[in-house]
Amino acid sequence: MPKKSREEKELSKEPLLPGEGEVICGVTKFLGANYLLARCNDGEERKIRIPGKMRRKEWLREGDIILVSLWDIDPRRGDVVCRYSSDDIEKLLEMKIITKEFLDALSGAF
Repeated sequence: MPKKSREEKELSKEPLLPGEGEVICGVTKFLGANYLLARCNDGEERKIRIPGKMRRKEWLREGDIILVSLWDIDPRRGDVVCRYSSDDIEKLLEMKIITKEFLDALSGAF
């Protein structure tokens, strides 16, 4: 039996949903030294850190939608958990986890 290609595996995968202590954000500005500013779905702007395991594997750009795990010590900061692809964003819109207004406000921030 032939193995599934990488694309078939990714298409069948559901997007990672936010759990407790996690929020969906959009990247607005890079600060340098693996930090960035992100406008979150709950209306706040937070300083986010890119953890070491993601630094060279997952490249982020301004305007990307990301999942952020908030810090227990300071909820105004967090760590990037994953970056959503355009297919994942469409699925999140269908599931009504994010709104079209959030995406429009994020694109207007530039």
